[in-house]
Amino acid sequence: MNTKTGRIVIALLGVSSVMALYSFARPKAPVEADSSYRLVMGTFAHIIAVAPDRRTADKSIDAALRQLQNIETLMSYHRADSELAGVNRSAHKQPVKVSKETFEVLQKAIEFSRLSDGAFDVTVGPLVDLWRRAAEANSAPTDSELADTRSKIGYQNLILDANEMTVRFAVEGMKLDLGAIAKGYGIDKAVEAMKTCGAVGGLVDVGGDIRCFGKPSKGKTHWLIGLQDPNDKIENRKSKIENSIGMGAPLLVLKLTDAAVATSGHYRRFAVIGGKKQSHIIDTKTGYSSDKLASVTIIAKDATAADALATAVSVMGAEKGLALIEKLPETEAILIPAQPNSGLIKTPGAEKYIK
Repeated sequence: MNTKTGRIVIALLGVSSVMALYSFARPKAPVEADSSYRLVMGTFAHIIAVAPDRRTADKSIDAALRQLQNIETLMSYHRADSELAGVNRSAHKQPVKVSKETFEVLQKAIEFSRLSDGAFDVTVGPLVDLWRRAAEANSAPTDSELADTRSKIGYQNLILDANEMTVRFAVEGMKLDLGAIAKGYGIDKAVEAMKTCGAVGGLVDVGGDIRCFGKPSKGKTHWLIGLQDPNDKIENRKSKIENSIGMGAPLLVLKLTDAAVATSGHYRRFAVIGGKKQSHIIDTKTGYSSDKLASVTIIAKDATAADALATAVSVMGAEKGLALIEKLPETEAILIPAQPNSGLIKTPGAEKYIK
């Protein structure tokens, strides 16, 4: 802890690489309350609420956590009892009725798939399963296995009926994996719940995907978000705290107000198969993991967009990815190439967010 600034880096053990930076100064009105770390959506969540009183702040945090837990129950790829699991089991045989939340996420997923020309595609499930089995066997899939699996993928084969709120697959063997959008959507629902409860400001951090709103308390003008250096190595970390949380000092700090930020990168979640690193980010057009960029950070108005676009740009690469982001209003990108010491690549408007 830096005694001059009163700040300490709080990082999450999730897949992403952003972290909230905040002060531990003595609370003043309005009251700031923060949650302990809670395990949700396969990672850790941390929530800060700024409210007129402590009771409202605590109530806001509880409401946000309930929203996150609800989204996990509906959309978890790994839980056999989730609503998504039911869709994956039956939607190739008949339309499956789903909740309003799941249907809304699927509608947004198709929008981002069209926007990115399929770089973002929630029908990636069969490839996720194929590469998981490959990692367990430490043997890469064959060309025929990849070709067969890719034939079961394509957002165009996802059929939604808005009148009946149903989902159907046009191809047998399709599976949806909402891991690249559900977390952001859950964060947005959590923020909505906090506002409804009376919070005047707050931050929801789930595995490093973050959305903040309102002004922080204690005289601060912005929420400060640290972006990790993907080339940071454990031996370079200066403190026991950095080692214990698996993340070193930030590469740069973002200053945000009423915005969301999400980062995708191949350096945090990957498998080594046959001596070769395979990222969890998969290009559905090739069937292989995407390794064009070490890290993609997206700043957007909501976490759903930031989450989905971070994956899309990771697959698209720097040139096509930046071209897409520059077309979108109130959206910026900070990219770190896979080659070490390549420097940052930013959209023109990203600089205003860097502290």
